[in-house]
Order: sequence, then C-alpha cells, then structure tokens
Amino acid sequence: MTDSPAATFEPRYAIVTGSDSGIGRETAVVLAEDGMDVGVTWHSDEDGAEETARLVRAAGRRAVVTRLDTADVGACGDVIDALADDLGGLDVFVNNAGLGQSTRFLEMDLEEWRAVIATDLDGAFVCLQRAAKRMVNAGVGGRLIAVTSVHEHQPRVGSSAYVAAKHGLGGLVKTLAQELGEFGITANTVGPGEISTPMNDADADDAMKTHRPGVPLGRPGHPREIADVIAFLASAKSSYVTGASFIADGGMLQMGPQAGSHLTTDDWRQG
Repeated sequence: MTDSPAATFEPRYAIVTGSDSGIGRETAVVLAEDGMDVGVTWHSDEDGAEETARLVRAAGRRAVVTRLDTADVGACGDVIDALADDLGGLDVFVNNAGLGQSTRFLEMDLEEWRAVIATDLDGAFVCLQRAAKRMVNAGVGGRLIAVTSVHEHQPRVGSSAYVAAKHGLGGLVKTLAQELGEFGITANTVGPGEISTPMNDADADDAMKTHRPGVPLGRPGHPREIADVIAFLASAKSSYVTGASFIADGGMLQMGPQAGSHLTTDDWRQG
C-alpha cells in the first residue's frame, strides 16, 4: 500500500496574524501543541501578543513576536518575510488579522470604506502573496488559511465594507487554490459565526454561559472551536482539501429561511 500524500507534509513553522487575543491566540497555541514554532503578530495590544507567546512557549515551542499593520499595504509584506526569516521557514500562514465595521451604507464615508478594505482585503492579499512565494520557493508545499466570517457568505446590515472585504477574501482564496495546487499548497477559509472574543466584547468562557435561541447549538462559539478547525486545515490530514470554506457557526447560517418566516417586526433592519 502506498503512503498517503499527507505523509509528505510536516509543518514546523507557522505565522498567525492578529494573534494577540481571541481566535488568533487560540490558533497559535493549538499549532504550537501540534509541534510548530509560531510567529505571533499584534496591531495595538503588544502585551496580549506577549501572553500568546508565553503560552506557545509553555507548549514547548518557539515564539517570535512582531507588530503588523495590514492596513499599511506597502510594508506589511516585508513584516511577513522578516518574521518567516526569524522563524527559519514558513509552512503554515493563517491570515486572521482584520477590522470590524458597523456603519450603515448611507452614512459611510470613503475614508472608512477604504480603511476596512485595506485592512481586511488589500493587506491580506499582500501577506498571503508573500507567504505563498516563500512556500513555492521552499518547494515542500504549504497551507494558506484565511479567517473570514459567516459574512463571507451572507450579508449583515450595517457592515457593507466588512461584508465586501470578506466576500472578496473568500474569492481570492478560492483562486489561490486553483493557482497554487501544482506546488502542493492548499488554500482554504474558515468562516466563524458569533465567537466569544474581545472583538465581540466577550470572554471565551462566555460561550458556554450565553443563550442564543437563533443558533441551533444554542450558544456562541469558543475561540478554541475555531482554532481546532484551523489546526485541521494546517495539518497533513487536510492534504486533499483546498478551495473550501469551513463554516463554524453553530448552525447559524442554516437558520436563514426559518428566521425569515418567524420574524414579526422590522427590528432586524437596525443591525
């Protein structure tokens, strides 16, 4: 019996952007537990990034910490290259950094639109491209994973720029799957639903304490539950998975028609 293609990929070095808290932190720790040294990036919370690095080191792996601003499109690619150099290589790149937005379309100005698109899409393009070029040059394959959102697939009132960026990022990653497959590089997205993170003004433990009637599983997600999906896509076990979007939302997206038939007011129009 021939060896599985999965046996040829042994990831040792990973970068997780926006890993100072929430999903990014949990992902960095899970990848460390899976045997990878991890590059940790932060935008405004250096202390949070250092805590992530401490947890990575507690798992027995090396951590390298640096600041990354994906809105600085001209410079963010160099940050990825420098971080990969410090690590000694790059096998897994997780594009997790991003900016939320809650301004309604008619009130949004061009400056805010451009800030969200630059952070969530333009910067992601640059960072993913730099990571992919390193993987191609190394010649041993790789994993590109972008954390999008359920809003990669469904819109949300008051989030036009965010939704546009996440739709765009999902389309970009699918194209990467087509173009990079010949190099043994897979490209996938993970689309979280409501997750108990600081971005959502919640702590991880709130996931098990908060009731959400409109979610089939009845609660928000824990960031570790998203990190575990990312870890699968980062591993040798996902060798035949590319161009996919893994929705991890407790079944929320499945409630569209059901919710629509049961809504009795226009309150949802307020976001």
